[in-house]
Amino acid sequence: MNLSSPIRSIMTPDPITVAPIDSLKKAEQLFDEHKIHHLPVIDEGKVVGILSKSDLLLFRRGKGLTYLEGQKEDYRLINTKVQEMMITGLAKMDPEDSIDIALTVFEENILHAILIMEGPHLRGIVTPLDVIHALLAEKARPVS
Repeated sequence: MNLSSPIRSIMTPDPITVAPIDSLKKAEQLFDEHKIHHLPVIDEGKVVGILSKSDLLLFRRGKGLTYLEGQKEDYRLINTKVQEMMITGLAKMDPEDSIDIALTVFEENILHAILIMEGPHLRGIVTPLDVIHALLAEKARPVS
């Protein structure tokens, strides 16, 4: 992988998003359904935060709940809004910025998701998993 390549070459385009007023239950369903770990939060077309699956898991009380405890847990998820748990300190990059910039952010363990923005518009998201997928795809290519 050429680290000076643009980040758009490895980003996940058009990520799934949520609104600040969506419930954590909806976010949980999106995480599970799409096998993703980060949801950008969009309000009136503007990125206002990000919610990670880790944040949601910290909010949850755990597995092995009794039926009644499970009902209470679902009530909490339905009645807590994304805006109450989202992070507003965001890492953003332009699609033409190089991959090595993202690697520096990940290496310093600052954040685990970088939003790829073109002006005010969300174009994609990059996580360490995207870097791993790009490396594995490169390794799988036959040498000519």
